[in-house]
Amino acid sequence: MLNDRARLLLKTLVERYIAEGQPVGSRALSKVSGLDLSPASIRNIMADLEEMGFIASPHTSAGRIPTPRGYRFFVDTLLTLKPLAKVEISQLEEQLQTDTRQRLVASASHLLSDLTQFAGVVMTPRRSNPAFRHIEFLRLSDNRLLLIIVTPDGDVQNRMLQTDRSYTSTQLIEAANFLNQNYAGLDFEEIRRRLQAELRQLQADMLKLMTQAVEVGSEAVHGDKEQYVISGERNLLNVEDLSSNMASLRRLFAAFDQKTGFLQLLEISSRAQGVQIFIGGESGLVPLDECSVVTAPYEVDGQIVGTVGVIGPTRMAYERVIPIVDITAKLLSSALSHQQ
Repeated sequence: MLNDRARLLLKTLVERYIAEGQPVGSRALSKVSGLDLSPASIRNIMADLEEMGFIASPHTSAGRIPTPRGYRFFVDTLLTLKPLAKVEISQLEEQLQTDTRQRLVASASHLLSDLTQFAGVVMTPRRSNPAFRHIEFLRLSDNRLLLIIVTPDGDVQNRMLQTDRSYTSTQLIEAANFLNQNYAGLDFEEIRRRLQAELRQLQADMLKLMTQAVEVGSEAVHGDKEQYVISGERNLLNVEDLSSNMASLRRLFAAFDQKTGFLQLLEISSRAQGVQIFIGGESGLVPLDECSVVTAPYEVDGQIVGTVGVIGPTRMAYERVIPIVDITAKLLSSALSHQQ
């Protein structure tokens, strides 16, 4: 699509605009591109690039800025990444040493934010085995029970059950023993199927109790905790490209709170291989028209369980942000796998 001269000029223009934040003119390009071309020849190439939608001219300036299409072409074909130094990787590795999954996820989010000065986001790990290791019922009153669930990785979840009848302590112990002896370690979906198929001989009220426990237990181990951790949102207030449009920034912060759209984006990213870059409207999230999101999936024992990412302006130093996101995902994978 573009000849070598056009590609070099576009690369130079994008890099200079990212570095300085000012529209780039033909005279500046003639000095820094390394091409032996007159400003007039450069203007002609820039006109072609503008016609193809790679650059645009702000009405207040004779210079040009990259469009989302220009950024996309730059990222896909022209970008030269800057790998992190070994000492930086070692420092990252040290900071991702902690005792719980929750703290690891929080640390990774803070690291992404600190290193990029944008917002860092980490989707919390999906449980690869949404099962239980042990269940107990505790009678609180005639029709209120406390369901205590111990997950395979040792987490303890407590859930309230409101029943339509009263159960004796003996009945509760029998129900818990039956579930623990026959279904511990199984996926809750499998338990639900087996309950309906295998427990016809049970009294209807006991079957109802167990079914209710399985429904609530499934919700508990899938988690009602935060589905992703985001750090450094306030950094975006210091980004001139974003802070100049406070209405858009408010919509972006509202999207952080609502979560649904971001979770969809992170889910999409977790099904892809390697680093993914969403520029402007490519994310499908209206508040992110002026933002880019760089993501990478992370694993536990070879199975993808979540996503890490950075949210910043389209005018970001992709050559540095991409390696930061990539190595953070790899280090988080390693740290989580060693916890198993």
